[in-house]
Amino acid sequence: MVEAAPGGLVVHYDIPGLTYWMLTRQEEVDAQVLDRHCRFPASASHAGRHGYLDRPIVDEWLAVLGQIILRQWPGATLKGHRFRMRPTHDVDRPSRYGFARDVKLIRVMLGDILLYRRPQALFLGPWVRLTTRRRLHGLDPLNTFDWLMDVSDRHGVASAFYFLCGRTDPRKDADYEPEHPAIRHLLRRIHSRGHEIGLHPSYHTFRNPKELANEAVRLRRVCAEEGIEQAEWGGRMHYLRWQMPLTLQGCTQAGLDYDTTLGYAEEPGFRCGTCHDYPAFDPVKGEALPLRIRPLIAMEGSVTSPLYLGLGTGDEAYERFIVLKNRCRAVGGTFTLLWHNSELTTAAQRSLYERVLAD
Repeated sequence: MVEAAPGGLVVHYDIPGLTYWMLTRQEEVDAQVLDRHCRFPASASHAGRHGYLDRPIVDEWLAVLGQIILRQWPGATLKGHRFRMRPTHDVDRPSRYGFARDVKLIRVMLGDILLYRRPQALFLGPWVRLTTRRRLHGLDPLNTFDWLMDVSDRHGVASAFYFLCGRTDPRKDADYEPEHPAIRHLLRRIHSRGHEIGLHPSYHTFRNPKELANEAVRLRRVCAEEGIEQAEWGGRMHYLRWQMPLTLQGCTQAGLDYDTTLGYAEEPGFRCGTCHDYPAFDPVKGEALPLRIRPLIAMEGSVTSPLYLGLGTGDEAYERFIVLKNRCRAVGGTFTLLWHNSELTTAAQRSLYERVLAD
């Protein structure tokens, strides 16, 4: 790959070209292989097919290039990076019972009683539904927000919570409205504790820039009414739906400062080949965009859910997360983790989450 030559070194590898190819997700432009949610799957990617999805390959290439530069110019100074964690949370369901209408409430309660053996749901469901007026009920099993912020505070990091502000598909989107007093109270609570609020654009907005922009305006309006100001606003697409480059353009038109969608649902890893933030670029129009990409490295469901890797909440799942986290650490990158507030209802789930953040 690298050999000495008169006056320098020859690199027999197009590191800049391959870096551009990975960061701009060239292989996803006009992709024909899509899953049932119209997502480009990990199994169709070059990284997935050739076994390097679990490596930050772009960061590794650039580390090699840095070594070559220092060998050729020993006095050169390269920019350094420091590892960090970034816990994020998509708020698909802030409450188990609080916003469910009558038929859905009964269905949810029956599921809890029959499938999960929680007979207390017979009484807890109606009580939470009736009392979720000004704030989320403390006994609601999905109200894990203060617990999440407590864990982040202990580890010296800020959590980001992404809220749905539209309903382009009633079957897939949320049953709450950002204007609801309980959600307004939650937004104020998150902001007052020093954590971040962001947008979780609804199911069909990944192909609808106009609606995406409308939802961003709605979130900012509600936050402004609550006296919430932030230096930047970002988001993540619902179900990790993404179409290159249309979704990029939608995020830009919505005025978002960053997007953190680009990871795969079916398997964790380095979809963009990197764990560093980088400026977005439209590979079709050939132009830079005023948006930063924050690659998503791992979602809890990708590892734990039987729909995907199905590793559960034990040591095997923990090891999968830690391998990825350590590979981010090795290149001074950012371990961006998505863990839904609704996936922390058991002691095993909470233990796994805390272990992943702690180690």
